[in-house]
Amino acid sequence: MAKLYFKFGAMNSSKTANALMTKFNYEEKGKKVWLIKPAIDNRDGVQIIKSRIGLQAPCLALKTDDSIMQMCPHDEIDVIICDECQFLTVEQVNDLRVIATDFDIPVLCFGLRADFLTNLFPGSKRLFELADSIAEIKSICKCGAKATVNARFNEKGEIQVEGEQVFIGGNESYEGLCWRCYHRMILERQKERRS
Repeated sequence: MAKLYFKFGAMNSSKTANALMTKFNYEEKGKKVWLIKPAIDNRDGVQIIKSRIGLQAPCLALKTDDSIMQMCPHDEIDVIICDECQFLTVEQVNDLRVIATDFDIPVLCFGLRADFLTNLFPGSKRLFELADSIAEIKSICKCGAKATVNARFNEKGEIQVEGEQVFIGGNESYEGLCWRCYHRMILERQKERRS
């Protein structure tokens, strides 16, 4: 039976590169890949998935009200790869679970676990609840420890301690940090704001 996979990591852990390398591996074996992502991720264009190291591929961009079940070309594909899966809705993750089970199509999801305030994204939460396989794509903090938190910074380089959960950005706005560095920076920022 096909499985639903969730591969998560902090910002800059090469999640997208891993997704695109996985696509290449399947296609090299003659398999048909359905590459998808939520349309809210428009950093490099809506219909494209692009990694920081230069790998890229066209994809289908899903709107929040799109039904993956209705859109999925079940008879024409061998695998589904989804990038930025944290932005999927709960219903879309449910659809992926059903597709893996009922149509025996492997589904590989790549994305963030939590936001800049360490709260789970709805799509990630549902993947933790439903995925058959959960794996962390590891990266490191600037101090050398394992990065586990996605810190958000403003244009002045100040760490953010409030704001909307979703803010689309790259290296200019986010950095993967270890908990110790993140916690220290948050405490310093809160102290500055009180002064």
